[in-house]
Amino acid sequence: MGAVSTSLDEEARDIFTDLGYEVSEDGEELRAERKWRTVHVTTADPEQAATHGNLRCFVTRAEQASAVRERLLAAEPDYDWAVISVEENGYQVLHPGADVLPAP
Repeated sequence: MGAVSTSLDEEARDIFTDLGYEVSEDGEELRAERKWRTVHVTTADPEQAATHGNLRCFVTRAEQASAVRERLLAAEPDYDWAVISVEENGYQVLHPGADVLPAP
């Protein structure tokens, strides 16, 4: 039997659910809510993603994560953002001011 591939949307939902967020669909994105915080989660390229909200998270495969981070740094969007790099055995979080933070 071949390997089963999980979609990025499913990966994003699982990651934020595991972090204790209530996750719901919001158009073509996910809305992750916990306490006072709402994070708009997308698997779209930064140039194609919505720009509403103060907190945005871009979920992408590991081989594309650094390029997505660099595009966001160059674009200097008006919202706080992070990139989640999904790997075969987990994920890493890339922030604007730090290279990589390990997953909790």
